[in-house]
Amino acid sequence: MKSLWALNSMIWRYRGRLILGIVFIVLTNVFAVWAPSMIGEGVNALGQANEAYLVPLREGVPFDDLDAPALQAPANLEALARVLRSAPTSSPRTADDVLAWVVWVGAMQAVLFLVAYLVKGVFSFLTRQTVIVMSRHVEYDLKTTIYAHYQKLDRSFYTANDTGDLMNRISEDVSNVRMYLGPAIMYSLNLVVLVLLVVGVMWYIDPVLTLFALLPLPFMSLGIYWISSNIHRKSDAKQRAQSTVSSFVQQHMAGIRVLKSFHRERASADRFDLETGEYKARVLDLVKVEAMFMPLIVLLVGLSTILTIYVGGLRVDRGMLELGHVFQFVFYVNLLTWPFASVGWVTSLVQKAEASMARILDFLEAKPAVHSPASHGRTADVQPGFALVFDRVSWTYPETGIHALKEVSFELREGETLGITGRTGSGKSTILQLAMRVMDPTRGHVTLDGTQLPAWDLRAFRAQMGYVPQDVFLFSESIGDNIAFGREDLEGECAEVPQAAAAAGVALDIEGFDRGYQTLLGERGVNLSGGQKQRISIARALVRNPRVLLLDDCLSAVDTETEERILSGLSKGRTATTLMVSHRLSSLRGADRILVLDEGQIVEQGTHESLLGNGGLYATMHAQQQLGT
Repeated sequence: MKSLWALNSMIWRYRGRLILGIVFIVLTNVFAVWAPSMIGEGVNALGQANEAYLVPLREGVPFDDLDAPALQAPANLEALARVLRSAPTSSPRTADDVLAWVVWVGAMQAVLFLVAYLVKGVFSFLTRQTVIVMSRHVEYDLKTTIYAHYQKLDRSFYTANDTGDLMNRISEDVSNVRMYLGPAIMYSLNLVVLVLLVVGVMWYIDPVLTLFALLPLPFMSLGIYWISSNIHRKSDAKQRAQSTVSSFVQQHMAGIRVLKSFHRERASADRFDLETGEYKARVLDLVKVEAMFMPLIVLLVGLSTILTIYVGGLRVDRGMLELGHVFQFVFYVNLLTWPFASVGWVTSLVQKAEASMARILDFLEAKPAVHSPASHGRTADVQPGFALVFDRVSWTYPETGIHALKEVSFELREGETLGITGRTGSGKSTILQLAMRVMDPTRGHVTLDGTQLPAWDLRAFRAQMGYVPQDVFLFSESIGDNIAFGREDLEGECAEVPQAAAAAGVALDIEGFDRGYQTLLGERGVNLSGGQKQRISIARALVRNPRVLLLDDCLSAVDTETEERILSGLSKGRTATTLMVSHRLSSLRGADRILVLDEGQIVEQGTHESLLGNGGLYATMHAQQQLGT
């Protein structure tokens, strides 16, 4: 239960509903316990009426000669006796008359019994409307908390965790926790209240019979304890197997085109059978343990009923108990059947919820390496002398130990365009990720306006940046909404969206679609070409009007003519500072300066013309690309 204590603050937020639910649970069980007492006392009273009135009258004894004792209960049968005694002598007071009165009174008892259960049902409904609704509110809060935390975590977290596993935690694991917050809490409270009321009434009637009736219950508790410990272990194994299946399916659905192009459907299906077979084995192990609950509870409750009838019958025969109380005890034992049967189910729910909550806390307690300063950080006020500076920056990937950057230093001033190129794996994209503060340098510092990036408010800092990643991601929404995604205050139909599309060189393509900017995209923009997706991604960054535009090899899928048009559009009427990474040197010709990286170090820098004249790595790459064309 340790992991579940973390939910207490969320439960406390809806304490009003929970407290009201407890009140309804108490009222529900009060009426549930009161109804059998009417049956028990009614049977006793009917037995007394039979002995005191019906038997003598049938034997010919005149009614006026009867000296019957006062009936104990219920009150309406006592009223019957008074009515019969006060009736005029001319009134027929035969056995049939008395029997008719008794049947009528018994019918009234049955009506009251049904009314009691009707009221119980109303309060039971209100219980669900409070406790279960409370659990739904907490479920919503928990999912919101998890999703918000997902967005705070940095790249290292997503490198270490599969998407399928993360999806499983926010869906399946949260659902398991919700079952604890709702049904498990409701049935547990119901069991406690019902046991206190029922055992109290039973003990008041006959302590000896109560002990025999409840004798099997300690053995039930021991069995439940043993089974629940196994459920906890097997539930955790089942959740891990389910996360593996979810990750497998997510990856292969996302890469379905690659799967089909390499004709690997059969191998993928075989692997799926293997993973789901492992999941099935874990589920069956759990089901086998859970299946022991109901037989155990039914056996022990049945034994309790047998003991109640047998011992109760002996005590009635000896005059130590009335017959109606045995009926009442049988009602109470059966009344306890579902609550005690639910102990197994509830225990299973709690064990599953504990395992799921432990998995959720694993990453809720994870702290992002990149975050805003504890005190209020630097805001986005524009300062004269703007510059983005890398000062002896190094970066080592913690997962692999690869040194991506080594003592890299450069300065990018306002209005400049700085190009970065180099061979594959030289650290080009790493520089952009550090400039966006997706991660912090292993050594060295990155500053903006003379302030180190960790001292900036993260939200204010990134609001100044327009980033176009190398791996384009588009949402399954309209083209206009995808472009407007770059700014929170825009909608897909605003005038700035076509302007940004025109600057990115994609406006004509969009206007050629039947629905224009309202064209809906498939998953990850599957119904667009690679070049169109890149240009829409550029438009999404341009619509932000960023101070710094970061381009990560974002023109690799367009032809040379389109590339020239896009670069011309980017330069017209814009004063934004641009940091452009590209392996295509034609994209960097108009840059004010170009940095050439090799193995994480700057080996050359200068303009396009000066670098060609140096005859170094840049000139070699240029010659190779010219031959390729």
